[in-house]
Amino acid sequence: MSNKLFLFTIVVLSLYANIAMAKLPIGDSMSLKSGKPAITKFFIGNSFDGPMLSISSPTNNSVVRFSWILNTGLSFNYNFNNSFGCFTGIDLKNLGFIEKIGNYTVKHRTYNLGVPIGIKMGNMAGKGRYVFMGTGLDLALNYREKAYTLRNQKTYKFSEWFSDRTPLFMPYVFVGVALQRGVTFKAQYYPNNFLNSDFTHNGVKPYNGEEAKIMYLTVGFTTKYGKKHDFVKKHVSDLNTM
Repeated sequence: MSNKLFLFTIVVLSLYANIAMAKLPIGDSMSLKSGKPAITKFFIGNSFDGPMLSISSPTNNSVVRFSWILNTGLSFNYNFNNSFGCFTGIDLKNLGFIEKIGNYTVKHRTYNLGVPIGIKMGNMAGKGRYVFMGTGLDLALNYREKAYTLRNQKTYKFSEWFSDRTPLFMPYVFVGVALQRGVTFKAQYYPNNFLNSDFTHNGVKPYNGEEAKIMYLTVGFTTKYGKKHDFVKKHVSDLNTM
């Protein structure tokens, strides 16, 4: 069911991309004639992801997990023209899932340091609307696991740095849309198993046969930092000096 929901989200965002591309102005000169805001060619911004809803599939009895802390980072953006750009960056995210095992609820999570690489298509001027998509790679820094029967009745809890219980590197793909005022909606998917099924503890493989592929939806916010370099205005200056 969760796979169908994720695919449905991608389809919706793709349809939005087609609509947004159909409404784009043609060329940089259109922004000069129409009086629309000029684009910033290169800028550094944040990549803050706020509320995150995640779930895993397909073999475990996973429930929806809500996370707010800590999902943040920096992005490095380059706009080729009014309608197309690319970006990379670095971010720190709280990734994981919750599963039901008999009468127990078990929470798994990692703090990941990630590097995304993506493209943007839409209105690159100001805080215009655009769609974005790409891929990336996470480094799992810290793994934490805890279990309880009822809330505030924990049975165990532990935390490990660079744990062998999860893969050290976690590749992912993502697709999203940025609305006006810097609000973003993003879907991200990790195709590999979140848990290391070969991990052995005291002669036992606790995750043997368990497959957890994480997908999440998140609401984010983008903000530009530093001095803005307006390359459309540069074209105007060049025309004035001719």
